[in-house]
Amino acid sequence: MPDSTSSASRGGVRIARGASPWLLPTVATAALSLARARTSGRWAAAAVPTTALAAGMLWFFRDPEREISEGRVISPADGVVQSIMPWKDGRTRVAIFMSPLNVHVNRAPLAGTVTLVEHVPGGFVPAFNKESENNERVVWHFDTELGDIEMVQIAGAVARRIVPYVPQGTKVEQGERIGLIRFGSRVDIYLPEGIDVAVEVGQATTAGVTRIDRD
Repeated sequence: MPDSTSSASRGGVRIARGASPWLLPTVATAALSLARARTSGRWAAAAVPTTALAAGMLWFFRDPEREISEGRVISPADGVVQSIMPWKDGRTRVAIFMSPLNVHVNRAPLAGTVTLVEHVPGGFVPAFNKESENNERVVWHFDTELGDIEMVQIAGAVARRIVPYVPQGTKVEQGERIGLIRFGSRVDIYLPEGIDVAVEVGQATTAGVTRIDRD
């Protein structure tokens, strides 16, 4: 299934799906403040913070086009590699921390079929905290050429809403947009046994661009 924006020009930027509940009220308030600022000192004073907030929201919910890189596994998220941890079953978990300054649209790490999209209730501690493993999250499984690949979107202290874009059973292309996490958060991807990790802790990643595995 091709990305719904594949026909858009490369390098373009759009607003992420799922942004409207936060974005529309903010932009509407800023527009009202600016319109009334000409005749009211109070509205003029309000126009500055409301316009700044609207601009911040537009920046946060940006969804730039990406030239998808080649590679078996590419990063599902913009952010910084927080940890690389061997798992009990032989897989390796790569955890990517996403700050509020990052793009928060997540992308499919491989081409395949979505076999599971499961919402798991939980807490909302900061995403960089170890206890965030028990946070509100959405667990994804993809049937790919490498077998089953698990990815987990984890909500943070501010990010309390995860918006999946595609349902279970959907065939996705590598790098296709699959969901949004609102505000700071974390994304974990589990590499199958025998797949070497190409990134390092502290390394910045770009969704759809940074390769996670090594040949």
